[in-house]
Amino acid sequence: MSNVFESNHPLVAHKLTKLRDVNTSPKKFRELVREISALMTYEATTDLAVHPIEVTTPMGDMTGSELTDKIGLVPILRAGLGMVEGVWGLMPNAEVWHIGLYRDERTLKPVEYYNKLPVAPTVKVCLVLDPMLATGGSAVATIDVLKRWGVSRIKFVGLLGAPEGVKLMQANHPEVPIYLAAIDSHLNEIGYIVPGLGDAGDRQFGTG
Repeated sequence: MSNVFESNHPLVAHKLTKLRDVNTSPKKFRELVREISALMTYEATTDLAVHPIEVTTPMGDMTGSELTDKIGLVPILRAGLGMVEGVWGLMPNAEVWHIGLYRDERTLKPVEYYNKLPVAPTVKVCLVLDPMLATGGSAVATIDVLKRWGVSRIKFVGLLGAPEGVKLMQANHPEVPIYLAAIDSHLNEIGYIVPGLGDAGDRQFGTG
């Protein structure tokens, strides 16, 4: 799994444990999603291109660095919305584009219901944001859309993954790196990650 990056950072492990806890309130859950998303984005963006830029400090002139490529954030609705603010804290100029997918609970397949991407891509790098890489169907479908849109570089940033979802992603988009806080044991019979954290959307928005 050379393109799969599972975090080993103590802060991520600490916050993820609190996120999993069934007693964590929706308010605290949202805070943890934002915090872990920022930490995961830090790990996922170590190879972004920069160019030199001259700046003047209080002590004199120096050559610094500025990001070269425009970044796009693509949260998979609805659970991915909670990750945006954490990433925006690091990259406030990133564009945000929404793709809406829901999982058919009978077939476990993704169904697209919302897509407002412009005709031509406006960014060079897209970070696909979704807390859960479970079956992998929604992530694969989203990346299919972005490739058709013409984005040159795509990364997936999530919180939890299942081996089944990772396998499907690698089969369909082997060049897309996958960044996860943890990879859990397996999916249960209704397509939920075990031990997981339940439904990330319901727990964020208090609808479970």
